[in-house]
Amino acid sequence: MQRYNPKDIESKWQAKWEADKIYQASEDPAKPKQYVLEYFPYPSGAAMHVGHVRNYTIGDVVARFGRMNGRNVLHPMGWDAFGLPAENYAIKNKISPRKAIDDNTARFKKQLMQMGFSYDWSREIDSTDPDYYKWTQWFFLMLWRRGLAYQQEALVNWDPVEKTVLANEQVIDGRGERSGAVVEKKSLKQWFFKITDYADRLLYSLDDLNWSPSIKVMQRNWIGRSEGIDIDYEVVGSDKKITCFTTTPVNYGMTFIVLAPEHEIVPAITTPEQKKEVESYIEACVNKSELERQQEGKEKTGAFTGSYAINHVTGEEVPIWVADFVLAGFGTGAVQGCPAHDERDFEFAAKFNIPIIRVVEGPNGETDKLVDPTKERVDQVKLNHGITRRMVNSEQFNGLKFDDGMQATMDYFEKKGWGRRIVNYKIRDWLISRQRYWGAPIPIIHCPKDGAVPVPEDQLPVVLPEVASYEPSGDGRSPLANVPEFVNTTCPQCGGPAQRETDTMDGFACSSWYFLRFADPHNDQAAFARDKADFWLPVDDYIGGAEHAVMHLLYARFWTKVMYDEGLINFEEPFTTLRNQGMILAPDGVKMSKSKGNTIEPDSIIEQGYGADSIRIMELFIGPWNQTANWSVEGMGGCFRFLQRVWTLVQEYKEHGGGAGGESVELKRAIHKSVKKVSDNMLNLGFNTSIAALMECTNELYRLKAQDNYAAQDWRFALETFLQLLAPFAPHMSEELWQQLDHEDSIHVSQWPSYDEKYLAEDSVTVVIQVNGKLRGEIQTAPDATQDTVVGAAKAHDKVAGYLKDQTIRKTIYVPGKLVNFVI
Repeated sequence: MQRYNPKDIESKWQAKWEADKIYQASEDPAKPKQYVLEYFPYPSGAAMHVGHVRNYTIGDVVARFGRMNGRNVLHPMGWDAFGLPAENYAIKNKISPRKAIDDNTARFKKQLMQMGFSYDWSREIDSTDPDYYKWTQWFFLMLWRRGLAYQQEALVNWDPVEKTVLANEQVIDGRGERSGAVVEKKSLKQWFFKITDYADRLLYSLDDLNWSPSIKVMQRNWIGRSEGIDIDYEVVGSDKKITCFTTTPVNYGMTFIVLAPEHEIVPAITTPEQKKEVESYIEACVNKSELERQQEGKEKTGAFTGSYAINHVTGEEVPIWVADFVLAGFGTGAVQGCPAHDERDFEFAAKFNIPIIRVVEGPNGETDKLVDPTKERVDQVKLNHGITRRMVNSEQFNGLKFDDGMQATMDYFEKKGWGRRIVNYKIRDWLISRQRYWGAPIPIIHCPKDGAVPVPEDQLPVVLPEVASYEPSGDGRSPLANVPEFVNTTCPQCGGPAQRETDTMDGFACSSWYFLRFADPHNDQAAFARDKADFWLPVDDYIGGAEHAVMHLLYARFWTKVMYDEGLINFEEPFTTLRNQGMILAPDGVKMSKSKGNTIEPDSIIEQGYGADSIRIMELFIGPWNQTANWSVEGMGGCFRFLQRVWTLVQEYKEHGGGAGGESVELKRAIHKSVKKVSDNMLNLGFNTSIAALMECTNELYRLKAQDNYAAQDWRFALETFLQLLAPFAPHMSEELWQQLDHEDSIHVSQWPSYDEKYLAEDSVTVVIQVNGKLRGEIQTAPDATQDTVVGAAKAHDKVAGYLKDQTIRKTIYVPGKLVNFVI
């Protein structure tokens, strides 16, 4: 009997599929389309591990299932190879970024092909190819024309390790997303994309997306839309004004104002007596991260400017302070302190002995005006919208419910000319300048006469030159600034001497539209043809981890909406359904990483003899696809043994044929039940339960085989159908066995099997027998047996009869098809 040896079959079928081009997609209008896409991988390391492989396995199973169900599937692959990860890898290994990417993509591609993933490799793209980033630059110019790309001096996030600027989204808890270094603030001239113009559209269209609620919440929080009022305050003895934004103008309780240390008005309103203290405080704040400054439970600090502002409604002077918990980049960089109803303000007022005035009744109906911070806990004074408590100590607003009071206060302030309603956002414009080498050059020329001038479209791409030194300089300039032949050029408008922009684009620019390029990857006249984009887009199933919940997804949605406005496409959202897979951890529950030395690479598992199909089964059987799980060495062995058993079933059938008996209803029932289970589970992405159903079916086939009395045609039907169910999960072995059963066409272009309802009904059901609620036996009965028949059979059961002998049955509880309970 031929033994199951993955090494003998897997490379053979990979080569055959590639030669036959069975996974190449075409715009076939006769079939419904399905665009399946995994996150654009960036080959910043030398290899993938099994955690990465889970993502691609999920996508491949979805794609294969779609093809077998008659869909026209597009399942492409390419490389997001620009940016810091790839450049840092090159620097660490002392090779050029170009060589690093070429080496790594070759290794990644080999690994993906080893796993038997059904990609259309004819559409492979690479973001570092000038033929690709030409169109990234073209989109930059489109944003420029639409007033959505601009350059300005700005206080930016500077990563001292990466030696480049980071977008707000790349700063996590005050540290660089990749380096982990505390981010510094630096003033540089930078390029931005005006994503804030699309804030509302990005927010409201989330409602229509089939995405996980948690990802939607993260996007909503990052956009941070809040409706409130800007209130202007006059500084006493000065012509200066301070504007504070608030969503809860409880101004009868406003007793101070706090400015961010970076606020431009601070020097002008600081009195001579307080100047030294304020300057010393600001100096101490400069190098603190935003995380440190806003950390909950942190003791409040601050410095009094010596100046006061007028509270409009009370006419009282309130002190103006500087404090690090206020950030210049949020709101107006100034907040009004209403300490009785804000936890942070309460702590600040208590620390500096500022009055705390109650203007909303307490949780127990408290109405006393002054709050004693030594007697009331912070959690008793915190206030939120939607509460039903009423305004107090607020003159004409007394008695109003809180939300009504806020609207009435805003109306009053607007009528008086003290403020104006405004919508505020947490999101800031996308900073796309990078002072690094490895990125798409920004297509702008700086002319002394004409200023910033776009590179003419017929001169695209602006090709990234080869350089001797690509390490970041750390002086705020890209290494391209040291390449005269790149920098020096002529102005497209006046023809005079000019210089090219030397910053490169954030790598997320290239990944903000790649899903469109896959629809038409070889077009040299446009980024994509409209008819091809109309056919394939939007992406039906987008699969990847939650690590890109804000940046990539937000940027891609922004670019898509701009393209829609430009008339390039007919849809506004790029990804209809988003699937976020769970992480695979090392066997000890620790996250896999090269630095920890705990990565498990698929190549080594394949070499050990398990094969790619066993890895694929393991990736999906280990648990629900969207939950984190630990890798299991024992589990790998179990998955391999399962495939061995399937292999053996087919080999024994080939050697001995089926039985000599007649039609097997039992055999057909086992298969039809499995078709229903697997089909239903696959529609709900129940990959692990689908595999469990296949394992259960295998056990049943072995049980029935032992009876050896079923017709050969029934066994052929059972094995062929089973292999079709297995094909998306274990494509190599399924293909091999399909061919061994004398099929010429690939199993992966065969039609997904259907089930017949008549084989799903059971011949018998198991009824549990209890006496006084305790299990005493069970019987097999016909599904349609009457109650009298079942109860009679239960009484006659040899074990049960002994318990009932000489007893009075006081009650009989009968649950049809499930249970009989005698109460004695």
